[in-house]
Order: sequence, then structure tokens, then C-alpha cells
Amino acid sequence: MDRLTEMEAFATVVDQGGFTDAARKMGISKSAVSKHVSSLEARLGARLLNRTTRRVSPTEIGLAYYDRALRVLNDAGEADALVSSMQSAPSGLLRISVATDFGVNHLSPVLGSFLDEFPDISVNMVLNNRYVELISEGFDMAIRIGELEDSTLRARKLTETTKRMIASPEYLRKNGRPTKIDDLNEHKLLHYSSQSGGAVWKLTAPSGEKRQVRTAGGLSVNDGQSLLNAAIAGLGIAYLPSFLYAQAMNDGLVEDVIPDLPVETQGIFAVYPPGRFTQPKVRAFIDFLVHAFADKGPNEW
Repeated sequence: MDRLTEMEAFATVVDQGGFTDAARKMGISKSAVSKHVSSLEARLGARLLNRTTRRVSPTEIGLAYYDRALRVLNDAGEADALVSSMQSAPSGLLRISVATDFGVNHLSPVLGSFLDEFPDISVNMVLNNRYVELISEGFDMAIRIGELEDSTLRARKLTETTKRMIASPEYLRKNGRPTKIDDLNEHKLLHYSSQSGGAVWKLTAPSGEKRQVRTAGGLSVNDGQSLLNAAIAGLGIAYLPSFLYAQAMNDGLVEDVIPDLPVETQGIFAVYPPGRFTQPKVRAFIDFLVHAFADKGPNEW
């Protein structure tokens, strides 16, 4: 016999105080309930119920088993509800944290299509250049770029972007073009102000050697678009993902500073707390982004 059905029959007898009421509750015959309970007792090798002509009550062993059986039955019910939820239409408020520049340039343009496809979902997109605490701050998910630091979060890769050092033609004419990584020490390096004490640029030499360049002083900004604007204005060299500089480079406003260096690749991820991906609204949005970003290569970001 099915173990869950045996558990359910036993637990219902305890809840209802007898076989007759348990049968009515389960919608089966009294003899079927009795058969399920007897089968359970035989399998366990223990008497779970005290049976008298007037009433039925659990034995000491039966009471302990009843508590555990309720947990199993509840878990099974939640598992069934989960599957049902995953098959239901996504709905509700979806709170997303995303870096300002990526949100403005790449997430906002596709939100309209998402909301058209899922009219029962409403989106609250919070643009912020800091790492938010998703659970404590009430976010369902975030879009993050580069190395993921919080191992407690789940992540799904959406796409990739490349990262290069860029500067305006005017800056390079006035200050000379660096030809190797060590030359960067003689240049103005623009960096994110959120990185205390300057930033560490992780670069790869033509030989494949991994190098690090620390920036300090000069101009620091907490926004990628502002760093791009500073580079276009000739204020120095910026190290930015291609989703920020691609259009400016196509327009001739900035150039690849050291073209011989291997291009660094970064992942763009959807991150979410454990368990949140099972929510239809989160799963729907992540699947939508994977599809929406599929046609773009790393150099188009």
C-alpha cells in the first residue's frame, strides 16, 4: 500500500477520534481506513491505536509517530503546492535591484515587453550602485556583473560582457598612448568611488600573465555612465564594461587604449535568495532576460 495514504489514514483517525469520522473526512469507506491503519501497524511492527468500543486513541508510540507523520504529510502537501505554483500564471510584485547604468541602458528598454507578456506582474526596479542585502531589504532578485561575492545566493548567468580600458582620442594625443600595462602608472586612471582606496584593475598581459593595477587619486565616481562621460571629456583612462562604452566607441568618442591586451570577460548574472527561484514571477523574469539577451554577443554589451 502507499505509505502516504497509510499515514494520512492514521493521522485522520487520530484527528477525528474514530474510524467512522475519518472515513467521512477522507471520502472512503470505514473498512478501507481500517485496512490502511492495520497495514501501517503491521509494517512498523507496533500498535499505534488503542481501540475500544467507545473510542479510539493513540498509544504512546502512536502519538510520537503522529507528530512525525503530520510533518511528512505537510511537506508532501507543500511539495504538491509548489508544483502547482510553478505551473500557475506568474503574478505579484517583483522587486529588482540593479546597477544604475545597466538598469537605465539595458533593463528598462525590455521591461515593457515583459509586462505585456505577464500583465499580472508589477515590477519595482531599484537603481543602486551598491550591493544590497536581498533578503533583509526585501528584494526578490538582483542583476550583478562580474565576480559574485555572496555564496549564499543562487545565481543564473544571463549573458557576458567584455571589459576594456578606454580613453578619448584627445586624451591619448595629449598624454601619449600606453603600450603596456606598466605604462598605466604614468596616466590618470578614472575609477569607482565605491571602491575604498582606489580600485584594482585586473588585467592580462599579451603573454597571459595576470596583472593588477591599483588606481588612487584623480577622479573617482560612483556611477559608470559618469565615468564614461569623464573619459569622453578627456579626463583620463577608464576601465569599463562594453555595455557602457560600445556606442561611444562606435561613434569615435573613445578608443581601446591598449588593443594588444586580451579582452577581459565578465558574466552578467541574475541572483536571488535560496528558494526564490521557485516563485513563478522570479522564474518568469529570469527566463525572459535569458531570451531577451540571447542575441547579443559579449562585445555588444
